[in-house]
Order: sequence, then structure tokens, then C-alpha cells
Amino acid sequence: MTNTMGKTHFAPELHIPKGTFNIDFYLKFGAKEHFCLNNDDGSIHVAELEIDGAVFHVHETMGWFDALEPVAAKGVTTVIGLFVDDVQEVFNRALAAGARQISPVTDHDYGYRQGMFRDPFGHYWQIQKKI
Repeated sequence: MTNTMGKTHFAPELHIPKGTFNIDFYLKFGAKEHFCLNNDDGSIHVAELEIDGAVFHVHETMGWFDALEPVAAKGVTTVIGLFVDDVQEVFNRALAAGARQISPVTDHDYGYRQGMFRDPFGHYWQIQKKI
């Protein structure tokens, strides 16, 4: 588990549909699970995950604050930008785990190497590195 105490950092919360029992995509993609809290029926309430020091949460949708996940929202709810050393390797790992390519890894004139994919829950990830 990465120690983020005393450091400013983002920890995005990715919403998943109520009744989700499987978040294996994230583990196959290379995330480490810090914890996972389940509902009485065994479905996932919230899980904390980490990819190379980048902490994020997956959380079932909660109606009390109109949270939507991408499928129910019928579109992109956010883009998660993940900075890594080897963009292509991380991108390939995501595709092998079940992600769908949106744009291939490309070096851009503005100084970034980036590729974008959609995970099985509809979240868009931009894997990137400043070059």
C-alpha cells in the first residue's frame, strides 16, 4: 500500500452500477486492491485500488446525490488521466484485460505520448507521459 500521507494527490471515484459483483478488469489491468467492502448480497459497495501509486476507488452508484456511471449516463462522465513511464506497456495491459481502444498511443506535437481506452464499465482512461 502506498503511503500518501502528507502528499497532495487525487483519488478519483469511478461509479459502477449497483449489483456489480466483479471488478476483475482493474486487477487484470495491474491494480492492487487495498480493500473491498461488499453489500449483504455480495455485490461491491466500494473498493480502493492502486496502480503504481495512483489510488482510486470504484463505488456503486448512490441515488442520494444523483451519481451516474457512464452506461446509465449514456456517455463519458470523466476521463482519468494516468501518467506512467511506459505508455505502450500500460496501454497494452489494459487492452489485454478487456479495455476497448479509443485512440492508439501516439506522440503529439504538444509534447505528450498518449493513448485512450474505455474500460468495461464505460470509464475513459488516457494513459500518458510528457516527452
